[in-house]
This record gives sequence, C-alpha cells and structure tokens, in this order.
Amino acid sequence: MGTPHISAEKGAFAKTVLMPGDPLRAKFIAENFLEQPRQVNAVRGMLGYTGTYQGKEVSVMASGMGVPSIGIYSYELFQYYDVDNIIRIGTAGAVSDRLHLRDIVIAMSAATNSNYAAQYRLPGTPAPTAAFSLLLSAYQAAKELKQTVHVGQVYTTDTFYDDSDSLIEWRKIGVLATEMECAALYFNAARLGKNALTICTISNCPLTGESCSPEERERSFSDMMKLGLLCAVRQGD
Repeated sequence: MGTPHISAEKGAFAKTVLMPGDPLRAKFIAENFLEQPRQVNAVRGMLGYTGTYQGKEVSVMASGMGVPSIGIYSYELFQYYDVDNIIRIGTAGAVSDRLHLRDIVIAMSAATNSNYAAQYRLPGTPAPTAAFSLLLSAYQAAKELKQTVHVGQVYTTDTFYDDSDSLIEWRKIGVLATEMECAALYFNAARLGKNALTICTISNCPLTGESCSPEERERSFSDMMKLGLLCAVRQGD
C-alpha cells in the first residue's frame, strides 16, 4: 500500500487527521500531545504520526505550503487511506482589524484566487465550506476550553507576496484572515464526501507588519493544537 507521496500501510492513519502545514509542527504535536505516537510517513519530509489522545486514535500529518500541496495530501488521505475527517491547524494572516497575533480563527468558508476548482467544470462559482459537524464540535470545544475564537470567512491565496496588495479589498466584504490551503481542503472533502475544517492561529498581520517568529509558529500555538485535538477525539461519538 502507498501512494506517490505517502508510504504508510493501509490502516496506518486514524479516521481523523490533524494537518498542520509545517512537518516540524506535526512532530511537535505527536511528541508533546499524543500517547505512544508512531511515525507512519516521512516521504519528502512530510512527517506523519498516529497515536492516541484521551484514549482515542488520532493522526497528525503535515500538508506543506499552498493549495497544490494540501490538495495532494488531503486527497490521498481521503481517497486511499479511508480518512473521514481532516482538521487543518495552521497559521494565517489577519485581514480584519478585529484580529491580533495569536487569535484563533475557525474557517466557515473560504474565498480564493486559486484555479483549483476548475477541474470540476462547474457552471458557476463554487463556495467551499467547512463540514458543519466539525465546525460545531470545534466551537463547542472552544467554549469548554474557555478560548475566544472568531468564526467566518478566510481568503485562500496562491500568492504569499501579493503584488496587487488586495487584502484591503477582501477586508471590505468581511474576510477575517488570509492563508494558503483551506479552499483546496474543503473542495476535496466536498468532492469525496468527507469532512474538513480549518482552524488557524494568527501568526502575522500583513496590514500592520506584526509577525510571530518561526520558533513561535512551530511551538507556541498550543491553544489551537488542543482545540483541534479535542475536536478530533469527539468525531464519531
């Protein structure tokens, strides 16, 4: 068993996978939150682990950066490894002036400038959205953890360095934050009849220049990690 990008045996992944972008964040979560974690993938450095959290099996695997990368890994997990739920736990840049560094955003939907959905040949403009069951679970878990979360639309972009400086325009229609993966994950889940959710921590504020360090991005976003894990273990209850 295996794909061009994942070497794990069938059954190596839990039904719910947490998916950070950074492989080192996947390793950090496995080593600091999971019980008896075992590494199940390392192809191209995309580290993946399976262990237990609060007595339930959970996996964590990196997606890499951008729509093409998460598009590949989430598709293969859904289609070839019988994964039912993928919860992206990543970073995002604040667009709304209500958001600050380390705030948590739950993406209800994703606007995008990506051409990813062209493959479906739809006679209109699709609107990629989260699975309501996962969104509700995460929102309720945040209340229990006494975490403040912001729920709304994010903007998935293919351009980290945006020459058009368009974030002000996205702010006008209520976009909370910008990131680079959510839309592809939601499209894959919709097409394959699976469930997906994106939870992001604000790591930078492009419109003000504020930013967290690389070390903080890798290790300090524990509130988001705990929220994603609690949401993960409740799936199927």
